Amino acid sequence: MSGLALGPEFRGQGLELVRHVSSSCAMCAKARGQQSRGEMTEKKLTRHFVDHRRVKLMAGSGGKGACCFHSEPRKEWGGPDGGNGGDGGSIIIKANRFVKSLAQVVPLYKGEDGQSGGSKNCYGRNGSPTYIPVPLGTVVKEEGKTVVDLSEHGLEYLAVFGGAGGKGNRFFLSNENRAPMTATSGAPGEERVLQLELRTMAHAGLVGFPNAGKSSLLRAISNARPAVAAYPFTTLSPHVGIVSYRDHEQVAVADIPGIIRGAHLNRGLGISFLRHIERCRFLLFVLDLSAPEPWTQLQHLRYELDQYEPGLSQRPQAIIANKVDLPETREKLETLRSLVMERVIPVSALTGQNTEELILHLRELYDGYLQGQGGGEGKPTKW
Repeated sequence: MSGLALGPEFRGQGLELVRHVSSSCAMCAKARGQQSRGEMTEKKLTRHFVDHRRVKLMAGSGGKGACCFHSEPRKEWGGPDGGNGGDGGSIIIKANRFVKSLAQVVPLYKGEDGQSGGSKNCYGRNGSPTYIPVPLGTVVKEEGKTVVDLSEHGLEYLAVFGGAGGKGNRFFLSNENRAPMTATSGAPGEERVLQLELRTMAHAGLVGFPNAGKSSLLRAISNARPAVAAYPFTTLSPHVGIVSYRDHEQVAVADIPGIIRGAHLNRGLGISFLRHIERCRFLLFVLDLSAPEPWTQLQHLRYELDQYEPGLSQRPQAIIANKVDLPETREKLETLRSLVMERVIPVSALTGQNTEELILHLRELYDGYLQGQGGGEGKPTKW
C-alpha cells in the first residue's frame, strides 16, 4: 500500500478499500460445493469384508517373585517379605453383534505380562485380559477341528491362559527354613495358533448363479444396499439385509455370492462362500428367467450344495423366478412350474413386481421355522 495515495475524503476508508480487494470475496473464491457421498462400490465392500483369519495367540507371562528381607531400625531380623509376581493376562475371543467382519483381527496377539513382586509382601499386579471381538457366527478352529462356535452375542471363549506368577521368598518361609533365599520366575503364557472362520448368520439365503439378480432382489425387499450395476459382474462378499414386518418381527436375508458349476471343488469363489449357506435356516433359489433353460440352474445349484454338505439342498425353500418383466419369460415360467414340485414365485427385482408375495412367503417360512418345522434348534438370533 506504499504506492497508493489516498485523498482526504478516503483516508478514513482505507481499511474498507483493502477489504474490497480481498481474494476471499464471493466473485474470486472457488465454488465449494458439498460432494455427495456415493454408495460404496463392490471393490470397496469386498476390501472391508474378511471372513477368514489365522491368528497366533500368546498369553502374558507371570511376573517374577521377589527375594528380599524386612529391615528397619530395631528390627534387624524382620524375616523374608518378598511378594509373589502377578499372573499373566489371558486372551479371550468374544462374540459381538456390532462387529460384521474379521477385518479388525490382526495376525498376532500378545497378552499383558504380570508385574514382579515387591518388598513388604507386595504382590505384583495381574496382567489385564485381552479381548478379541468377532462377529456372530465365528467358528474357532485348531488344526482343522472346530473348537467353539460363537453364535450368540456376548459368548466368550478363553483361548489361552496367562502364566502363573512366580513365588517370592515369603512363600517358602517354614519352621525349618526361617530365612529362605528362594524365589521363582513367572510361568510363560500359553501359545496357540487358531483359525477364525465367519459363517453368515441369516435366516434365509439367496442362492443362485452369477447375474441372477440376487443383489437387486435384496435391495428390493430389505434395507441392504449391495452394489448393483447395469452390466454383468459377480458379488464378491455376502451381504445381509433385514426384512421388517408390521408386528416388528425381523427376518435376516443373506445374499450369497454367485455359485458356479464345480463350486464344491473350490472353483470360483467355491468353498469360501458355500460355508455361509450352512447357517441359513431356509433357502431362496433365485433363477434367471432370461437364461435359455432356467430350470437346469436349479438342478446344478442343488447338486453343488449336496456335494458340499449332503442334504443341504433339502432345507425349507422357495424358488424365485427373477426378471419376469422381460416379455420372453412367460413360456419359460410355465415350463418351470410344470417341472418342479415347490412353489415358484415370479418377481422382478428391477421393477419390484410381485415382491410382496415373496415377502409374505418369507414370513411363512420364518414362522414355520419358529414352530420347529425348519429343522433348527431354538429361536433364531435377533438382528
